[in-house]
Amino acid sequence: MDNPFSNILGNISKLVAGTKDTAVGIDIGSSAIKIVEIKRKGSKAVLETYGAIALAPYDNQDAGRIANLPVEKISEALTEVLKQSAVVTKDAAFSIPIQSSLIFTIDLPSTIKEGEMSNIVSTEARKYIPVPIGEVSVDYFMLPKKEPSFLDMNSSMPQSAASNEKINVLVVATQNDAVAKYRSIVSGANLSPAFFEIEVFSSIRANFEHELSPVLLIDFGASRTKLSVVEYGMIKSYHTINRGGVDITDSISKSLSIPFSEAEKMKKEFGLFGNPTEKNLADIIKIHIDYIFSETNNVLLSYEKQYNSIISKVIFTGGGSLLKGLTEVAANNFRAEIEIGHPFSKINAPVFLEKVLETMGPEFAVALGLALRKLQ
Repeated sequence: MDNPFSNILGNISKLVAGTKDTAVGIDIGSSAIKIVEIKRKGSKAVLETYGAIALAPYDNQDAGRIANLPVEKISEALTEVLKQSAVVTKDAAFSIPIQSSLIFTIDLPSTIKEGEMSNIVSTEARKYIPVPIGEVSVDYFMLPKKEPSFLDMNSSMPQSAASNEKINVLVVATQNDAVAKYRSIVSGANLSPAFFEIEVFSSIRANFEHELSPVLLIDFGASRTKLSVVEYGMIKSYHTINRGGVDITDSISKSLSIPFSEAEKMKKEFGLFGNPTEKNLADIIKIHIDYIFSETNNVLLSYEKQYNSIISKVIFTGGGSLLKGLTEVAANNFRAEIEIGHPFSKINAPVFLEKVLETMGPEFAVALGLALRKLQ
């Protein structure tokens, strides 16, 4: 059987000629399904359609909540959003949630031969994976080395030091059960999976251009916040903070004694700018944002200390990045440039949709990233 994760860490920055002119990317998240269809016209990728559907109503809960649905219900929701979006393509690319995977780096001797790499990575990876190796699919990518600086090139380091250099390898281990579950969802919606990809790689493809220096990508999701330090287009460090948009809405709902749906609406309408009639709203939200940013700063400091490299840019993505006032608070927390991702800038779209796509783009980053890879 073909490995569904073969080339999972492939090209994330270029859109090149392929054999098919239409591509559909489908992001099945913890609270919603998002879909993007693009088409190749000449050398350009053009938006055909997009759509989203909340999952919680399929469990008789308020939209925006985390949904723990059976496969059949998710397939039903997927079928519905395809219908609403007028997508007829049966062949699509799908994301796999990061919580079903383990991402880490290992250092290996530079003397390892290419033919030996696969077996050695598999053996070394066992030390990091807390389940039997047979229960996961393992993929890896050798991270590119930094270009030597002028000082390095003129240093008097002995040539023998080269033999002590290490190869930095990014390893991704994904639970086979998770892949099987998503295959069942896809089958239940009468679709065919072109490939599955860990969501963070799709997000990087959609949000990055040609960044060479280290950049922190913060994905503000419904159930968690995901931090990826990206250098030369590849993940150098990855961390998860178990707090997301739903936690904020729950706190508003409980603190102000209002329904979840009303709290969600209030959060989106006012955010950190506060509600003139409800003075405590901004403070309730800020407690969570301060926690997330505090944890993020710990990750940044650890990375900068380990690699002796400063992160000068932070990109926000995910639905939570649209929280009003978030960038202003972030500017006081990070010694870096703050930018909100604009994934749809990578493709052509009708002019009348530009403003809409700019404001909602971060929510569709994963789906678009999948479609871009599919179109390669």
